[in-house]
Order: sequence, then structure tokens, then C-alpha cells
Amino acid sequence: MNKTVAVFFGGRSTEHDISVITALSSVIKPLELMKKYNVIPVYIAKDGKWFSDDKLKDISIFSGGAIDEFCAKSKPLAVVFDSGMTFRKSGLRNKDIRIDIAFPAMHGPYGEDGSLMGLLRMAGIPFVGSDMAASVIAMDKVLTKQVVQANDISTSKFVFFSKAEFEADRDKIIKRVINDLKFPQFVKPSHLGSSIGITKVNNKDELVNAIELAAYYDNKIIVEEAVENLIEVTVPIMGNETLTLALVEKPLSHGDDFFDFNTKYMSGGKKKSGAKQTGAQGYSELPAKLPNGLYEASLDIAQKVYRATGCEGISRIDLLIDSKSGIVYFNEINPLPGSLYAHNWRASGISSIELVSRLVDLAEERFARNQKLETTFSSSFLKQF
Repeated sequence: MNKTVAVFFGGRSTEHDISVITALSSVIKPLELMKKYNVIPVYIAKDGKWFSDDKLKDISIFSGGAIDEFCAKSKPLAVVFDSGMTFRKSGLRNKDIRIDIAFPAMHGPYGEDGSLMGLLRMAGIPFVGSDMAASVIAMDKVLTKQVVQANDISTSKFVFFSKAEFEADRDKIIKRVINDLKFPQFVKPSHLGSSIGITKVNNKDELVNAIELAAYYDNKIIVEEAVENLIEVTVPIMGNETLTLALVEKPLSHGDDFFDFNTKYMSGGKKKSGAKQTGAQGYSELPAKLPNGLYEASLDIAQKVYRATGCEGISRIDLLIDSKSGIVYFNEINPLPGSLYAHNWRASGISSIELVSRLVDLAEERFARNQKLETTFSSSFLKQF
């Protein structure tokens, strides 16, 4: 019998809607085209309830707004942990669906940040993407920078603080940021993606407003010094011990441009006259045309970051290059790239079907490897009580 793959998407995250597109277009559709798996959609609503129905494989239920009515009329899934994971659908007849493999397609908190991975670890089933520890590191911009710094990888100067610290003494925090970092700066929530809550600032007043915005979304805020003579690039990577790198991709922006959520997802990206639009949504150069040696340096740094943070399965490494000094700085990790960055993998010679097939294989490979580890220990400790 075909194995059952549960695709998790939605979630209690600001990136809920992006997750829906990733799941439906880049995961569920190519998995079903393989005709090798029984594909189960697991939609997690914004209130945290879990639902599963073949109707949830159709984008029209989401784009037309019918999803709220569906959730109101449907009974949420019950989850049974029985040396694995089983979904119990209640109705006139209860239906049990036992899961063989999990494919998380969730962005941001309560999914991509390690929360779902921890649950799947406890259930004892293979799952696609990085394990829990690497997911936690990758989704915390501060923690990621600290890890890569400890591995002698360059990153832009930064200051971080908690929302509580800012609210207790905002003048002290602002003074520290201004003393430690030059303008322009980028203010970011530490745990979000898709450019949500991120602001580029050029003076003190803008800095204060940007911190207040970031603190609306997160309890930890990071402020980064902008890299001069900036070239932004990104490198998707796939693999466990053996890595496969996609192409180095360059967003068609420069120092004064900033791709916020609306630019990335609502307007199709900014268009540059005379530039060849070959990347995602027409706003990137693929492969990136970089000065001598910087393409290879970007691949090298991306691999080092992937290994240093313990990523497995798939991730996208974002880098910042100072074109004059030639220094390649680490910027961020995206442990679940939007739509799996399938456009880049296609340009690299890997189809959408082959991409999801490899990711499922990598999940099972890691699971088999981990099954060889002993996780319990026998002792006489309790006999003394």
C-alpha cells in the first residue's frame, strides 16, 4: 500500500496565508502527481484547530473566503499518539488515518520554529525539513547570528534586546543602539519571516517607531547595521550529510530598496528597466551575476552556515555582500523557503516532483539514522525509593 503523507499548513502565524500557497502549489500537487503517496492535507486554522478534508486541497476555498464557514461547520481532528500519529475524524462513523510521513509546509511561529517538529519527534514519525534544534536556531535571528559568529562566519553588526527591556527604559535601549551601530539600520522581530514587521531606518525617530512596530509582533527585537555597497543573494540548499546546492539568486534591489511583504507577495516585485526578470515573481536574477570569486564564496559561506546550524532537509541561506570589500556576510536562514523556492530548483535542473520526492527520502533517511540511537537507559535508581 502507498504510504500516507500528511502535509501540514496554515497555523497560528502571521505567515499563515503564505503557508497555504506553499502547501497547495509546491507540496500537495507534486506529491499527488507522483501517484506514490496517499496525500492528506492537515490545515491548522488561525485559532489552532486542526482540520482534514480533500476540499482543503483546492485554493478556491481559501481565496473565496469559504474557509471560515468550512471550519465553523466541521469537526476538528483528534490526534492520537500510538507509537506513531493517527488522525481521528469524527462523524457518523469515526475514521482513523494513520500517518507514515509528515511534510510541514508551515512558515513562522508554531510551525517552522521547531514547535511542530517537537510534536512530530514525540510521535515518532519521519518529517521533512530540519529537526527541532536546527529549526529553533534558524527561526531566531539573534540565536542564528550568535551560532554563525561562534563558527567564524562574518555577519553584520547587530544589537538585540527584549520587548520588556525596551518598555522599561527605552532611552537606554535607543542610546545603546545609536552608540553601537551606524545608520542606516534594519529593525526586525527576531522570529518572523516574509519581511513582516521589518523596517529600514535612517534616524532616531524612525528607529523608535520601528522598534515599536517590531515589538508588536515579537518579544525579542534585533537591530542590524546595514551593509555598505550592498549585493543581496540567497542560496537554497537540500540534504542531510550530503548537500545539493541550487543557484545563487540575486533579488533585483539595491541599498535604497527594501522588499516588504506587499512588494514580495502582492505586487509581483519591483521591476527594473533593462534587467532580465528570471527569478521568483520576476524580481530576481538567476543565476546571480557577481564580481569575480563572489559567486563561489557565496556557495561556500552558505554551506558552512547550513552545517554550523545543523540544518537538514532543506533551507535557504540569505547573504549580504559588500561589493567593494568583497566580504560575504551571513544574514538569515529560512528553514522552510516559501513555495520551497521551487523556481530556483527548476532552474538548477530539479523539477517540483523530484524536489518533494527527494525531501521525503531525506526525511526517511534521517529517521532511519536516528532510530539506531539508544534513547533510554536502564538503571536501579528507582529501587532506592
